[in-house]
Amino acid sequence: MTRKNILVFRELPDDQLARLQAVHEVTVADPRSQRAAFDAALPLAHGLIGSSFPVDDALLARAPRLEVVSSVSVGVDNYALASLHARGILLCHTPGVLDETVADTVFALLMATSRRVVELSNLVRDGAWTKNIGEDLFGFDVHGKTLGLLGFGRIGQAIARRAALGFGMPVLYHARRPVDLAAQAPELQGRAVHTPLAELLAGADFVVAMLPLSDSTRGMIDASFFAAMKPGAVFINGGRGATVQEDALLAALDHGTLRAAGLDVFATEPLPAASPLRTHPRVTPLPHIGSATHETRHAMAELATTNLLQALAGERPAAVFDTASA
Repeated sequence: MTRKNILVFRELPDDQLARLQAVHEVTVADPRSQRAAFDAALPLAHGLIGSSFPVDDALLARAPRLEVVSSVSVGVDNYALASLHARGILLCHTPGVLDETVADTVFALLMATSRRVVELSNLVRDGAWTKNIGEDLFGFDVHGKTLGLLGFGRIGQAIARRAALGFGMPVLYHARRPVDLAAQAPELQGRAVHTPLAELLAGADFVVAMLPLSDSTRGMIDASFFAAMKPGAVFINGGRGATVQEDALLAALDHGTLRAAGLDVFATEPLPAASPLRTHPRVTPLPHIGSATHETRHAMAELATTNLLQALAGERPAAVFDTASA
């Protein structure tokens, strides 16, 4: 096999880096901290592998030899899909291996938000727990409440299983089309119902957004969305931050009937220190940790490495994103 040039733009585990180095010439250069080295390697690169950095039209224009981009992620909103498609550059990603882990995180965030876990833990840490708490610090039950899911792919279905099978929660979901539960998730038959958005918002005690970022979803969660939610409901976002108009979310928390919000994603990440969401008393924020376990991040890196090696060998990678459909 002809040795080709690979540019690693986000750190990989040592064992996966060794797989690449065994068959190709590899440069490791994170553009956030090693921009000169990254810029020098980019024009020679046949393959890119990494995450959390925009591979836009300007960057692609400086990579004339590029054959494949392998993202260590499921989401592809950092990539210039039209340009990749026009040039015939493969885009690979890592679906499947993180579904259960992200569902764990999202359900943990829902639980923590409703039961005020972080707030009350800090009460103890700060030495302010001097007597039994009163009703002003009570949380709300999760079991038996109604869950509304925006997006019902693999991760949404994994969240629904936790809710319906573990906590006895009726599940409403809104997606572009109903899911064939008999074929894809038989355990959710009779427990999850495809529902119009307005009906879901009016009936759900918890609304969980698991939406990808696209032209149609950017900013779709707005003031009218929050106004349509059931009074006292909780909003959870584990999808993409830019699907939410954050000013509208803050207004709904301060002046509307939204009880609380749990957020693992934000429009700008890391969350700016000046953002009111960082310290809002009814927001439980997390630093985008949906898939951040040792096991899952390694599995993602392994799949991304396999994708890249297969593409550079002229084989069909295990997980190719269809840039033509974006």
